[in-house]
Amino acid sequence: MILSRRPMALLGTAVAVAAVLPAAAQTADDRAVAHAVESLTRAMLNPDRAALDALAHDALSYGHSAGRIETKAQFVDNLVSRSNPFGEINISDQTIAIVGDQAIVRHNFTGNTTGGGRVTPVRIGILQVWTKQGSNWRLLARQAFVRPPA
Repeated sequence: MILSRRPMALLGTAVAVAAVLPAAAQTADDRAVAHAVESLTRAMLNPDRAALDALAHDALSYGHSAGRIETKAQFVDNLVSRSNPFGEINISDQTIAIVGDQAIVRHNFTGNTTGGGRVTPVRIGILQVWTKQGSNWRLLARQAFVRPPA
C-alpha cells in the first residue's frame, strides 16, 4: 500500500494529538497533587524539616508496610534523624483521583534504605490521601503495603 503525503500528515497529526491527550486531560489539581507527591519524594530522599512540615497535614497518619503507624511529628523526626535513610526512591504506575478537596494517590514504590551500614531493598505499594488547605495539598494519610513478588 502506498500512502500519499496527505494521509501520512493526517496520521502524524492523529498520533501527536493522542500523545498529548492524557496530559491535557489532567486538571490543575491533578498536576498540583502530582507535584506535591514529587516534593514529598524529594524531601524523603534529602530530609528537610521545613519542607516535610509544609507537605504533611497536622493530623497525618503515616502507616508503614510492617504495620507501624506514625504521627506527623514522628514521621518528620524519623526522616530528619536519618536513622534509616532512603538511598533511592522510584515511583511508578501512579494514579490520582480528586474527590472534592481530597485526593487519593496510589503508586508503586521501589528503592532502598541505607541504615545500619547496609542497603535494604524496598518494594511496596502506597496509598496516600492528600487534602487541600487553601491552595496547598497536604498529606493527610499514607499506608504502605507489601507487594507480592514479581
